[in-house]
Amino acid sequence: MVSEVKKNELLHEEENCCASGSERKSHHSEKVKNNLVIRLNRIEGQVRGIKGLIAKDTYCDDVITQISATQSALNSVAKILLEGHLKGCVVDRLQEGDMDVLDEVLITVQKLMKK
Repeated sequence: MVSEVKKNELLHEEENCCASGSERKSHHSEKVKNNLVIRLNRIEGQVRGIKGLIAKDTYCDDVITQISATQSALNSVAKILLEGHLKGCVVDRLQEGDMDVLDEVLITVQKLMKK
């Protein structure tokens, strides 16, 4: 797991997370993108492992434990993205006077909290 200090370093390297206007894109540094891709590759492996456990008729509680670990890993990716979004995109759009971004963030947080 990436330490909090390292995670914060990665987040501070992001520039202009999202462009405002009709074409919005993420603009993460290569270091942040690599970190996220590595995490997602690990999660992909976890999901394949879960499929294998089910195919082998592994005890249900053990499979559920692995599913929980995978969900936690996905939540970690979402937290990194959300923090970068808030510190970059949202701040920039608020400084530009775009108050609609607050509704967008609230909807996003509500989606994350459903899980």
